[in-house]
Amino acid sequence: MELIVDRLTKRYKNKLVVDRLSLHFKEGVYGLLGANGAGKTTFMRMICGILTPSEGSVTFDGLDVTQEEYRAVLGYLPQDFGYYPHFTGRDFLLYLAALKGLKKQQAVRRTEELLELVSLTGAAEKKIRTYSGGMKQRLGIAQALLNDPKILVLDEPTTGLDPKERVKFRNLIERLGKDSIVIFSTHIVSDIEHIADKILMMREGKIVFSGTKEEVEGDLEEFYLETFSEEIS
Repeated sequence: MELIVDRLTKRYKNKLVVDRLSLHFKEGVYGLLGANGAGKTTFMRMICGILTPSEGSVTFDGLDVTQEEYRAVLGYLPQDFGYYPHFTGRDFLLYLAALKGLKKQQAVRRTEELLELVSLTGAAEKKIRTYSGGMKQRLGIAQALLNDPKILVLDEPTTGLDPKERVKFRNLIERLGKDSIVIFSTHIVSDIEHIADKILMMREGKIVFSGTKEEVEGDLEEFYLETFSEEIS
């Protein structure tokens, strides 16, 4: 299993947002750290086929990002997750399962598994408009897992989660990384420092650090703050 990003570039008029990134991903959890405006979301949207690169390519085991078969192995939680407020949580997952091509029996089984996984079984029949921010985020995490993806792309997934939920979510991501490629974008070091197999730091569209936590000299939080001191000051 290999996701290959080859010279991926995104340019808007004269602004270079993602600058010729080349990366290879295998099974595991990849923590993508960077300040706002670093290019993380643009990079992830190109990996998901939502944005067309100005140059470069994304392939998974020979499948191009534009192919339907690629989308079938992809799970994505965007930073601004959209939902239908009048749907119940259960109906929303069943609806998205149908859009993803799951058969009815499979969709029902998977929906119940995921509602339990993200601790929403008790709220499954409530309208999404009544959900708290954390509950909506947990529902977003569930929908990203519906098709049991081989590539899971999560853009700031812990937003709105309380400390207890964050720990549970991190444990879940660590388990998923054993059999899939998880790319987890955040600006909170503690979200990924104990679960990421590899840490990527992005600044002005470039990867400025790529390595394990052990390869960082000293404390990861301090290294991050020092690297991005200008952007986050």
